Amino acid sequence: MEAKLSFWEIIKSTPLEKSYRLSKQYDANIYLKREDTQIVRSYKIRWAFNAIRSLSETEKKKWIVCASAGNHAQWVAFTCSTLKIKWTIFMPKTTPEQKVYKTKKFWWDFIEVVLVWDSFDDAYNEARVFEKKSGAIFIHPFDDEKIIAWQGTIGLEILEQMNEKPDLIVCPIGWGWLVSWIISVMNELSPSTGIIWVEPSWAASMKHSLLTWKNNALHKIDTFVDWAAVKKVWDQTFEICKNYWLKVYDVPENRICTTMLEYLREDWFVLEPAWALATDALKDLKDELKWKTVVVIVSGWNFDFERLPEVKERSLKFEWLKKYIVVNFPQRPGALREFLNVLGPNDDITRFEYLKKSNKDKAPAVIWIESNDRNNFLEIFEKLKKIWINFEDITEHDMYYDLLI
Repeated sequence: MEAKLSFWEIIKSTPLEKSYRLSKQYDANIYLKREDTQIVRSYKIRWAFNAIRSLSETEKKKWIVCASAGNHAQWVAFTCSTLKIKWTIFMPKTTPEQKVYKTKKFWWDFIEVVLVWDSFDDAYNEARVFEKKSGAIFIHPFDDEKIIAWQGTIGLEILEQMNEKPDLIVCPIGWGWLVSWIISVMNELSPSTGIIWVEPSWAASMKHSLLTWKNNALHKIDTFVDWAAVKKVWDQTFEICKNYWLKVYDVPENRICTTMLEYLREDWFVLEPAWALATDALKDLKDELKWKTVVVIVSGWNFDFERLPEVKERSLKFEWLKKYIVVNFPQRPGALREFLNVLGPNDDITRFEYLKKSNKDKAPAVIWIESNDRNNFLEIFEKLKKIWINFEDITEHDMYYDLLI
């Protein structure tokens, strides 16, 4: 009976909600397609359920294997549990603990989780090796016609829920499966609707490939934005996307953190980095948005709250509201007092640590300073120069920052 469940018995039609905060901010009508309200907090359940449900009865008796950066694992787990199918999931060791925990907790009777290496690409390669050795059925996270097709249901819902056709739809790229099918649906049913693609700056694989007109892999990426940070978009989705001359925006990872905190503070809900990506792009689109109707696809409450301090730290760094400096204090009476005197009433030292305690001439220290105005740091640095205290701002120095912060 369970194997015969229909798509709409499991998958809900998600709400399209107007964001009055964003609409006011951008002088536009901004709507959020709330895929985070799905049973597993992401739109990805749409494809996982359809792909597994469409397997033959013989295939369903075999072992299922897949690879995931965190979200796909949960949707496959939910579906396999519903249909009583055993499966193995390969995930990178860098997957946020919250996603690993949720994958294991609710469907442990049917799963085996294997953590490997650092990125999704590593997990994918290991899963394909497992497939060949064991004869398991591999459920691709996106590069599959059955998977891609069911992403179109989001586009259809948007058109059904609106009284007018949207001027723009903004969504993240990742491997490209979602944007590729939304492109197809809108080209058929609403060709006047523009589509904005968004990806993180340090994993701009689609933008890079479109510039060369060839689906190339990046050598190195920043994996902070989870599934949206990929070295290479998938071939099938690239072939669909490259024929549409649409704009691709890449946005800074640290600014995405600011957008996440804005959602938490103003709207009381939490988006994981990949799903704050689309909203963050509105900051670069401000001049294009005025008086337009815009749909932003948001999804994914699968956020590990242990990452929240990192999110705050990255946001403060991007907004220039926090600086990390190394100060080489001269070993003379009053040097520390002179340093403290350059700080204003709205500047705060959040960490002070001497690096070397045995040098009689110098006393280097790492100091973290927060302020409520980015311009205050210009004044602080000018005052330090005038009193002849040597310092170095390491906030944007990646090697020092990673070693000391």
